[in-house]
Amino acid sequence: MKKTPEHQPDPATWVDDYGDYLYRFALSRVSDPALAKDLVQDTLLAGLRSLDRFRGEASVKTWLSGIMKNKVIDHYRKSGREVLLEDLGRADDDAGGFNPLNGHWLVSDQTSPREWHEEQAAHMDRDEFWRIFQACASHLSETARQVFIMRELEGMSGDEICKSLDISSQNFWVIMHRSRASLRRCLEVNWFTRTA
Repeated sequence: MKKTPEHQPDPATWVDDYGDYLYRFALSRVSDPALAKDLVQDTLLAGLRSLDRFRGEASVKTWLSGIMKNKVIDHYRKSGREVLLEDLGRADDDAGGFNPLNGHWLVSDQTSPREWHEEQAAHMDRDEFWRIFQACASHLSETARQVFIMRELEGMSGDEICKSLDISSQNFWVIMHRSRASLRRCLEVNWFTRTA
């Protein structure tokens, strides 16, 4: 597609048009307001530098979101935060009944998650649920939050996440287990007991 002046994105409007969206996007992944602002600036600067490569096949918002995703992944790669392999053998309070090597719960175990009833799951589209979810997710480490979001909210495969964040498969399963268990406990206390 040949770019014409009317299809050329106008960087002068990006902050007004996409700044808040990009900030919320970044903040949901790093939970640090200052870092989120830095990532927005880095994203806008990278967009400006690569403007000649914008082909107009997607909206500017989608294009900038893709740049932001890469900036977030780069941040986690640089931070190098990883669960140490020695931690694999550490017994968590909630580790019973879960096999981190395959990511499955033993159904007969009493520590497995409670079933979510239909009426509880129906509340997931409510803003209040997502506020509580964000509060619960803020207690996760940066890496755990990012791994969980990439897997469960963005639908990335385990292999893609391992490659993106340069972590091992075992590390991925441990992080997912701990994230799910932590979020499960927090949501059971702060949400599901209120809606049951």
